[in-house]
Amino acid sequence: MAKTAWMLKGLNFSHCNCAYGCPCQFNALPTHGNCQAVVGIAIEQGFHGKTALDGLRFGGVFRWPGPIHEGHGEGLPIIDERATPAQREAILRILGGQDSEPGATFFQVYVSMLDKVHPPAFAPIELDVDARRARFVIPGFIEARGEPIRNPVTHAEHRARIELPEGFEYTKAEAGRGWAHTHGPIALMLDDSHAHFVRMHITGEGVVR
Repeated sequence: MAKTAWMLKGLNFSHCNCAYGCPCQFNALPTHGNCQAVVGIAIEQGFHGKTALDGLRFGGVFRWPGPIHEGHGEGLPIIDERATPAQREAILRILGGQDSEPGATFFQVYVSMLDKVHPPAFAPIELDVDARRARFVIPGFIEARGEPIRNPVTHAEHRARIELPEGFEYTKAEAGRGWAHTHGPIALMLDDSHAHFVRMHITGEGVVR
């Protein structure tokens, strides 16, 4: 089947179990040897073929027993319950990497490292991202928040950014910290670990620079 053109602009909150900064962003091994993460995306403008995706949200819960590139992970996609059947199918195709060039997007890369994808859930999604703060709640599945890193002595906010000129997820991200508790088929407890906050612009050919 020919690939369908798509584009997403919006906000991305990603939170994992690594130390602040996340070694994986630098092609190093994860802090604890494995990867556990929640990801939330709020679409401001977007489409998949002729299907508009403006205003929708989606996300997921992911777990790998080792570094992501060694595979054997599992994922749970969660789609905004407001999405029509056509919009649900479009988002699932984007999440599944079916309409991305190989290696071009984090959707395609991560799904290729999963052994198991749980049946998608459809639920109300609350996702608010503002600079280095986020609130991400999907009843029955995810309760997460993101905050700025703080200086351990003065407790002042500590700002750090990650820049990946050839990154498949983003070019620039604000680094922070997060907490998350997930329920359902992938149960995680993430406590004061890495988070990043991204203004996203991506297509099936990769990040738009």
